[in-house]
Amino acid sequence: MSPRSFNIPRFLSMLPLFSDIGLPELERLATGCHIRRVERGEMVFRVGDPCLSFQVVVSGQVKLFVISPDGHEKVIELIGPGGSFAEALMFLGKPYMVNAQALAETVLLDVQRDVVVDELQRDPRFAMRMLAGLSRRLHGLVHDVQAYSLQSGLQRVIGYLLRDQTAEDGVTGEVVTVSLPVSKATVASRLSLTPEYFSRVLRELEEARLIEVDKRDIRILDPQRLAAYPA
Repeated sequence: MSPRSFNIPRFLSMLPLFSDIGLPELERLATGCHIRRVERGEMVFRVGDPCLSFQVVVSGQVKLFVISPDGHEKVIELIGPGGSFAEALMFLGKPYMVNAQALAETVLLDVQRDVVVDELQRDPRFAMRMLAGLSRRLHGLVHDVQAYSLQSGLQRVIGYLLRDQTAEDGVTGEVVTVSLPVSKATVASRLSLTPEYFSRVLRELEEARLIEVDKRDIRILDPQRLAAYPA
């Protein structure tokens, strides 16, 4: 992908945050955006760096994480294509409070704070969409805190495997394959579990003939039975 050939207004129009914004507004926003490539393992930013923009993942994946005083890594969020991050900190005018690292070769769109603030002052609709996006992020964080506080490790793993399934999806006996987008250790950190505990839960679910594990591919042999386990 060449930065020169990348149509920034068109890309912005496909994002929920900007989907109701007209072409003139998108073109104004595009003047404060730029594309950058980040190699696998490269840091996007570190704790303490100044936050003058927010980022949207065009392709690839980014890990947001912090390091505890004893040196352990805690994954806060995994951001895939179309996902954005750092909006709230950008408005606060404070340095980054987390680290961001590319988990694969990644293309990012940086959206500069100044152009966003100008558009917020021009268009109340855009302000409402920004608030809605921040509210969804806050809701997700509250959900995570509830899960960590009220659910067992087993329930968190099952919930993660079934995150894209609804009660109406599938029928009894249908096999669903879930491909982990990152390593098991990274998923474990995202769920606030140790890698050893995460692997132990997967073995337990395999022994109960609820899943089959093939490296990063996990076949759910019966989603309804898995959702009900261990009842």
